[in-house]
This record gives sequence, structure tokens and C-alpha cells, in this order.
Amino acid sequence: MSFEQASLLILLLAMLILFSLNRIRIEVVSIAGLLGGYALGLYPADQIFTGFANPVVITVVEILLIVQVLARAKLFDSLAARFAAARPRDFTVIACTSALAGFMSIFMNNIGAFAITLPVALRLGTVLTIPRRQLVMPVSFAALLGGLVSLIGTPANLLVSDALAKATGTGFHFFDFAYVGLPIAIAGILLIAFRVQRLFPEPDETPVKISPAARRIVVERRIPDVSPLIGVRLSDCPVRFGIKPHALIRGDSFVFGPLDQSVIEPGDVLLAEGADAVFAGLAATQALIADAHPHGLQPDFTRVEAVVMPESTLVGSRVGSLEVFHHRGIAVAALSMRALRIEGRFLDLQLSIGDILTLEGPRIAIGEALEESECLPLASTAPSEPAPLLSWRPFALFACGVAASASGLRPDVAFAGVVLVLALLNHLNIRQAMADLNWPIIIMLAAMIPIGQAVATTGAAETIAGWLSLVVPITHPLFGIALILFLAMALTPFVNNATVAIVLTPIALEFARAGRHAPDAYLIAVAAGASLDFLTPFGHHNNTLAMGIGGYRFGDFLRAGWPLAVTSYGLALLLTGLFWL
Repeated sequence: MSFEQASLLILLLAMLILFSLNRIRIEVVSIAGLLGGYALGLYPADQIFTGFANPVVITVVEILLIVQVLARAKLFDSLAARFAAARPRDFTVIACTSALAGFMSIFMNNIGAFAITLPVALRLGTVLTIPRRQLVMPVSFAALLGGLVSLIGTPANLLVSDALAKATGTGFHFFDFAYVGLPIAIAGILLIAFRVQRLFPEPDETPVKISPAARRIVVERRIPDVSPLIGVRLSDCPVRFGIKPHALIRGDSFVFGPLDQSVIEPGDVLLAEGADAVFAGLAATQALIADAHPHGLQPDFTRVEAVVMPESTLVGSRVGSLEVFHHRGIAVAALSMRALRIEGRFLDLQLSIGDILTLEGPRIAIGEALEESECLPLASTAPSEPAPLLSWRPFALFACGVAASASGLRPDVAFAGVVLVLALLNHLNIRQAMADLNWPIIIMLAAMIPIGQAVATTGAAETIAGWLSLVVPITHPLFGIALILFLAMALTPFVNNATVAIVLTPIALEFARAGRHAPDAYLIAVAAGASLDFLTPFGHHNNTLAMGIGGYRFGDFLRAGWPLAVTSYGLALLLTGLFWL
């Protein structure tokens, strides 16, 4: 093994470990790895930033811009209302909403499909009293499964198609992935819809009748003189008011003692946990009141919910130390936490990945703060936010872009035309939309492309394929495909799927060359395995969002995901052998 090969493998291993640990922001790791590769002599200076001009990266940016327009469309609201009126079975609702996410993910990125479908699923869950934990995870998984079906369903598909085009002169067609992806998506959606009802049944005892889809939040509220909570013991709060008290503050001191002996008095401050709808009702009846906003109400005052992403700078910070919000006049009104223990006061609570912040303040300031802190906004009650789109034209334009791409036009060219027309029709503000993009993911994708290409140019792929050939008999392609598929599925729960595709694609191509087989089947296995991410909440952003919104624990993904992963592996191997060998 040469110095270049050894240094490249060490660099890749270090980057994969840093990606999986989520301790350093992914764009920082990516740029550091990109410059490290140049310093090691893995590629010349004029190739360092070629990834940013790669058609794959450009296509991903274009689709993300289009999704911002489609996400504002409310055309599915009437569909949800009609569906709820039919009072279908819970399994039918879970399967249909998941199928909707999977279908949309065929034509857009997974996060966009998840973000558009989730409000519809939660609305149906509220009306039909279906627990939120039975809806959120299936929608997330279905969005990942739908990405298996088409060329633009996920960046991994675009990457392997680009690699095939460079190796053979012709890439995959738009629906070539459907031979393997569509049966897996259908089977996976049905399987997860069946399992979640048994894994996450509705709780038997609920002291207050609350919608199961309501999110539980932690707030700190003051007891006014007219509050019905005055004179109530803390131990009675769960039954009488549907809230769980964590601390009672009188003056500047905590009230200690057993819950059945601690009585609420006027002017006390209560740190409590409960459903967001319950706290809204208590506020409406003046049972609990929030302190006045520190900067007073302003004309563009709004309330926004935002989730703490894995790359967010807020991870590990306490609410009281969030200067990115405080110096802009933004108040943290509530917090939906994954942590089981809640101690101290509200300002002492520590943030972790998947927590959801409820922010109040000027609309523009909140947008700037969320961009700076790498948090993803989920909802807004701003009266001045962009008006919902009721037009069918954005969907029609997007369909034209998909049809043009499927007919042979390069995807980056086809969707550039869609972006242009949306901007001319005033459906898309390109300047604002570019600022709202998930740039860390885009930077990571662009930075990893030269490193992935170095796997082939340095001969590292040939060396690794030689090692693997000592373990797997490469004379039969099905064994090699089984190994490539296993490696992809083993990496993707810990690393972004685009990174998995970039790393494994040259190895798969070299494996096919060594065995004198067509590379198509090997690359299909790479694309499929990179998107079958069901075992952890941090391998894909959809799962991270689902964990925070649905209130899942880490083990819930293992319990729900392992049968889906095993089934998908078997189907992917069978279908790849059937259609591509």
C-alpha cells in the first residue's frame, strides 16, 4: 500500500468517526478533510473545489429551492379533512400518510417530503385520536424509502448515477432505481405501519383527556392572584390540571418538601411539564401567565418552533446562556425535551439534539438566529409570514421538470428551468430561499466529492477490493453485491447517506472490474444500502427530527427499525440479482 492510499484511508476513517460523533459541525469536518486531502497530495489545487460545481450538488440545491415553494402549498389540507371525515382505521391512516411521504420523496429530497407530509399526518392524528408516536416515525421512514425509487429521490442516487456515467458513458435513467426501490418501499411502509401500533400503543391511563398528538413541553409560569391553582397541592396538579410540576419557586428560593405538602400560593413561579394544548388552555383562563417579553411586543412579533439539529451550536448549552437569541430580543417561551430528568429552573435546562424550542420575538431576528445557530424552524404563527400557496402551478412546474429529467434532459438543467419560472411568477424569492438552504449538508456533499474521487485515482479502491476478494468469492457477483450492500447499510446509520455513497462507489466499481462484471448492480446496491437508515436517530436528519417531534428514545429506533432493515436487505439483494444481473 502506497503512502497516498494509507493516508487517504486514515483521513476517511477519521472523518467518518467525527461525522458519527456529532461533536464538530459537519461542514467544518468536511472542509478540514478537503484541505487535509490536498495537503496529503491526494489531488491538485485546481480540483479542491470542483465539487461545488458538480451537477449533483447543483441539482440538490435546485430541488431544495423548489421544495421551499411546495412546502408552503396548502393543497393537502382539504385532502386531510376529507380523509378524516371517512373515519378510517388507524392502520389505514398510518399507511396512507406514510405512502404519501414515500410518493413525494420520489420527486424531491427526503427532508422536503417529510416536512410537507408531517402536518397532514399530525392533523389526522389529532382528529382521529391516533398517538403521535404511531405517525411520526412511519412518515420519516417512508420518506427514506421513497427516495430509493427515482434518480432525484436522494443525493446518493445522483452520485452513483454520475459515477456510472463516468465509468461507462451512460448513467442510470430516471426510474431505473424503481426495480429495486419500489417493492422495498411498498413492503417497508406496510411493515412499519403494522409494527408501530404494537410498539407504541396509546397509554391506558391519562388523567386529563388530551390529544395523543399534543407535544409535551416544559415551561416556567407565574401564578396570578386569580389562578385556580392557588391552594392546590403539587401532588394534585397531574390529576386536576394535567401538568407535572418539577419545581415551585417562591421569591428567589425553591419550595422544598414532599409534593403532597407543597401548596401553591399567589405570585409563585411553577416549572412544569405537560401538553402544549393544556398550557394554552391554562393561559386562556389566567391560571398560569408568562412573564412579559423582555423587549415588549413589536409589530412583527411572532412565535416559532425550531428543532435543535445535530450540527447546531446550541447542543449542550443552557437556556439562560443562549446569547444568539437574547441579544436579538428573542425569548425562549417553552422547551420540548428528550431528557428524562429536569432539575433547577427553566434557564438551567440543557439542550440536546432533537429538543424543540418555542421562540417569541421579531420574525426577522428569529430567522437570523436560527440560521446562525443551525436550528431548523418547524412552525410559525407569524401574521406576516409568506402567505400559503393555494395555486397548483408550482406542482405543475415541478412535474414538468421531473418529466424533462425522465425524458433524458440533465436534471440540473431541467430543475434550473423550474427555479427560473417559479422566480418569474413570484412564487420563489431566490435571495431569501438561498439563505434558508441547509448549507452544512450542501458543503459536506461538495467537499466529499474530491475525496471520494481520490479513492479511485490513488488506487485505494483497487486495494480495498483486493482485500475483500480474499473474504468474498468475486467470481459470483451476488456475493460481492451482498457485501457492498451490507457495508452501505452498516455505515449509513452513523454517517450521511451521500458520504456513504461517495466512499463506497469507487470500491464497488473496482469490485465489479476485478470480477469482470457490469457495475450497474454494484452501484444499485450502494444507492439502496445508503438510504436504508432505520436503526439510529442521527444517521439521517429525518430521523433526528422524528425523535424530537415524536418524543422517541434511542432504543425505539432499534426496536422499530431492525425488522425493516433485515427485510429491506433481503429484498434489495433478491431484486438486484433478479433485475440487474
